[in-house]
Amino acid sequence: MEVSLYKADFNDAVTIHEMKITAFMPLLEKYQDFETSPANETLERIITQINQSFTDYFIIHHLEVAVGGIRVVKKDNQIYSVSPIFILPEHQGKGIAQKVFTMVEQIYDDAKSWKLGTILQEKGNCYLYEKIGYKKIGCNESN
Repeated sequence: MEVSLYKADFNDAVTIHEMKITAFMPLLEKYQDFETSPANETLERIITQINQSFTDYFIIHHLEVAVGGIRVVKKDNQIYSVSPIFILPEHQGKGIAQKVFTMVEQIYDDAKSWKLGTILQEKGNCYLYEKIGYKKIGCNESN
């Protein structure tokens, strides 16, 4: 599968913002989580995240087309967090996210552990994360 990651910079903020809105809007409409939904994040917040020294933002490409993004947050003691990962709806279900997790875990091979958050009611997301080795711990941590 031809998946690649492109490290985002300030010039990619608008693209990330637009893709996040598209990817997360169905969940925002379903759960009405206006305070926490990535679909509601401002462009300024994304720019701030890209510029954080402890954050790496990547645009995900499939067959040389931008199809999503992933933000890796480097925490203390080599603990890393994915916050968020998103794939545009028309590209979901193709194994792209699974491949991206493999790639990111290879890039950050010094990680002692990984964390991510998701909506527990979204069984498909939970299934994917458990399939690739993540375990439910039931806590809620904001990034």
